[in-house]
Amino acid sequence: QGLLRSDSIPEVGEDAAATVGMEETLSEEEQDELRKELAKVEEEIQTLSQVLAAKEKHLAEIKRKLGINSLQELRQNITKSWQDVTSTTAYKKTSETLSQASQKASAAFSSVGSVITKKFEDVRNSPTFKSFEEKVENLKSKVGGSKPAGGDFGEVLNSAANASATETIAEEMQE
Repeated sequence: QGLLRSDSIPEVGEDAAATVGMEETLSEEEQDELRKELAKVEEEIQTLSQVLAAKEKHLAEIKRKLGINSLQELRQNITKSWQDVTSTTAYKKTSETLSQASQKASAAFSSVGSVITKKFEDVRNSPTFKSFEEKVENLKSKVGGSKPAGGDFGEVLNSAANASATETIAEEMQE
């Protein structure tokens, strides 16, 4: 029947005497005994609080003598926490999986890069590109004058672009 009782259990810090129901009447002797026990528990709590405060003060003094400050403690806690995390099985499995994925991605990018490089080489060696390059060279020699043929392809394109811009300006002036 004790499990099915409807009266509330006192919370921490709540006065136990205030929760005693009216139907439960205690004898004078029982009340005195409970009051003595209450005073004893309160005194023990007070003593424990004083001991804890003294221990905390002693701890702070030891840390001060060792030169340990809050920032160093925080660093140590973070380092310890990181070591705890990195030693877990989940972290190790995740790290291993990410490492494998990284290796596969790197291999894939390398492969794609090789394919693109090969395609550029194929395009540059194609008859169409050679014909285009030849036409650009001809244009360059017409616009540039006495400069020797050949040179960097980027220079050729820049020269062609400049020639095109010059032609556009000349056409606009004629109109």
